[in-house]
Amino acid sequence: MNFKFIVNRYRRITFKKRIIAIFILSVLIPFICLGWISLYTINSILTNKVGSSIQSNLKQEILGLENTLNNLNHVSQQLAFGVGNNRLLELMYYENDPFIKSRYRNDLKSDLNVLTFSNPNLGLTFYYFENKQEYDFENFPVRENFNTNELPIMETYPEITYYGPHKSNNRSNNNLVFSTMRKVNVSHDNIYVYIETGFNTTKSIFEPEDDIKKSRQLLILNNEGKITYSQNEALFPVNSVFPFSGGKESSGIFEQYIWHKEVSNQGWSIVSIFPKGDMNLEKNQWYIQISIFFLIFGIAVIIIGTFLSRMVYKPLEKFNLEIKTLINSNVKNNTDLINIPEFDYLLFKTREMKKKIWELYGQIEQKEKRRADLEVEKLLYQINPHFLMNTLDTVHWLAMMNGQKDIDKLVLSLNKLLQYNLGKMGDATTIGGEIEALKEYLQLQRIRYDFQFDVDIDVDDDAMSLAIPRFILQPIVENALYHGVSDEGYIHVDIRLGDMLNITIQDNGSGMSEQKLDQLLHDDSMDSQKVGMGIGMKYVIRILEASYGDQATFNIKSEIGKGTIVSMFLPVYRGDKL
Repeated sequence: MNFKFIVNRYRRITFKKRIIAIFILSVLIPFICLGWISLYTINSILTNKVGSSIQSNLKQEILGLENTLNNLNHVSQQLAFGVGNNRLLELMYYENDPFIKSRYRNDLKSDLNVLTFSNPNLGLTFYYFENKQEYDFENFPVRENFNTNELPIMETYPEITYYGPHKSNNRSNNNLVFSTMRKVNVSHDNIYVYIETGFNTTKSIFEPEDDIKKSRQLLILNNEGKITYSQNEALFPVNSVFPFSGGKESSGIFEQYIWHKEVSNQGWSIVSIFPKGDMNLEKNQWYIQISIFFLIFGIAVIIIGTFLSRMVYKPLEKFNLEIKTLINSNVKNNTDLINIPEFDYLLFKTREMKKKIWELYGQIEQKEKRRADLEVEKLLYQINPHFLMNTLDTVHWLAMMNGQKDIDKLVLSLNKLLQYNLGKMGDATTIGGEIEALKEYLQLQRIRYDFQFDVDIDVDDDAMSLAIPRFILQPIVENALYHGVSDEGYIHVDIRLGDMLNITIQDNGSGMSEQKLDQLLHDDSMDSQKVGMGIGMKYVIRILEASYGDQATFNIKSEIGKGTIVSMFLPVYRGDKL
């Protein structure tokens, strides 16, 4: 019973009160809870956040440096154990002919250039001849004081030695780089291949753009924990052992510094050292940001609470009123606005939709009325059709009995045309049926007229069965015969099937002026001057509008002395669907 009572009480609560309750539960209470968070918890979160960020950056730097050193190792293996390079070194050493020796030298230098060019992360590269204390095949100019004994050893392995970071031995590069030396597999001399990293490979480590990284001091340790590079030699001198290298700690505090360490898969390490003051400065920035956030959040809560009804309840109430009046066309249009752009836009669209709905109702009623008028108009054109057809049938048999073949042909064509005209009211025909009726009409006109004219009909076979309204071709051809074509006239009827049905009727007649064309299409007085079948161009336009609406297009292009072109684009209907 208690549960049902609560449900019933909830149903009686108005929408406005529900909004306020939801606001209190979802905004005010969480805000108060957040205010109870202790400073100790915030400090712990900030400490962990900064520490995690530093540790994550170290992992990325370790990964990038490992890839760089692996690339140096891979390329040095290619140069030290490559069969082609080593063979050229051997041949060049034992060759006495200067020309052949120069050719071997060029081939070797070309191979080295291809290798270094295909590895953009490589910098200075050359062969170092230990016995002569000389270098050769360098790809960049080498500093004059180059000495392998002065290079800081990062780590030594049986076949390869890594150095760095140190100033590049490339004369045109003053950046810090890592380098490696590996002995070349030849028998005649102690030859080593020397390779440095590229210009920008280590820039992100030693010249960071991040504000936190700019305040740090970097250490690099070898596998034994010995410092091979230090940015704070006063506290951590080179070749000394890092105080915490033996433990497993990844971070800690040393005097006035906080350190973070990350160990590579090869055993060497990178250590970031930050002054405590800089770390506290970062925390203070976070405290300021959190304080600003709470201040803004509190102001936003007050504003939301004040304008909640105006922003949510009133707009919904207006929408409710608009929807209630949607089905009533007699209600006066409401133009009140809420002064909230989003809601005003929706109200405008709702009212526009209402207006368009009732406009569509009116258009449908008008379209049905026009269709009925067209059918009545079509009936008016069919004056005493059955009497006329029976009479023509009698004339046809009399002509046959008396051997009057021309009269028989004329009467037969006229009879077929009248039968086509008596088609079911409102019923559609096909392209094929319309073409046949047009041919019968032309047969009558050829007998009637005293001048010669040609009519060429070209129709796609696939279009013959498509449904179209009756008598949309004959009135246009008739207009060309009566108003344009003279002796040796030519009319071309072209029907093409694509995405739409394209019907083009072109003549080479005298053409029409724009005034005459406008009068033909829009002057109602022209309907009283009916000729031929009595179905004018206006009928074609109106039947297209009644059958297809806005989907059909009807265009006429005419120039005086150049003829007339009538084109229609109709939707494609398969079968009788009009």
